[in-house]
Amino acid sequence: MRGGVVPPALMFAALACMLAFAPAERRLAATLAAVAAALAVAQLPLPPKLVEVAFLGCWASLIVTAAMVHFSRNLIGYRPLAFAINAGAWAGATVAVAGTTRDLAAAAPWLALVFPGAWLVTTGRGVAVKVVSSWLIAIALLAAVLPIVPTPGYTPDHLE
Repeated sequence: MRGGVVPPALMFAALACMLAFAPAERRLAATLAAVAAALAVAQLPLPPKLVEVAFLGCWASLIVTAAMVHFSRNLIGYRPLAFAINAGAWAGATVAVAGTTRDLAAAAPWLALVFPGAWLVTTGRGVAVKVVSSWLIAIALLAAVLPIVPTPGYTPDHLE
């Protein structure tokens, strides 16, 4: 879960789930803003010491973005656009510290999940999108916590 296409792809999938609940007139602008923010941040020369910050920020942002499907009444005005810029920035940050722009290009198609997601929401089957979002939250929690938790075998135990 470090580097490559997986973190930005999961971030874009979470954003697509959230945008499925957003007003239809905000979806395209938010999607384009996410891609633009990701490309802009991915070009920044971020120092390698920011790897932990970039990934923790990415997972935290993914959790908040995916959780917004449960608070869809709050996705009014320019809030979807703000969430999209935030998601794109963190996706770009993970690519800047541990990936290439090809990874970002491979992750961008996951934003297309907004189309089937919006169809599910408008036809009264939005619970499926909420299930996917909950799965993404679980994955992000695991990815964020596992680097913090000491791995058995790498820390002294009571026998030493």
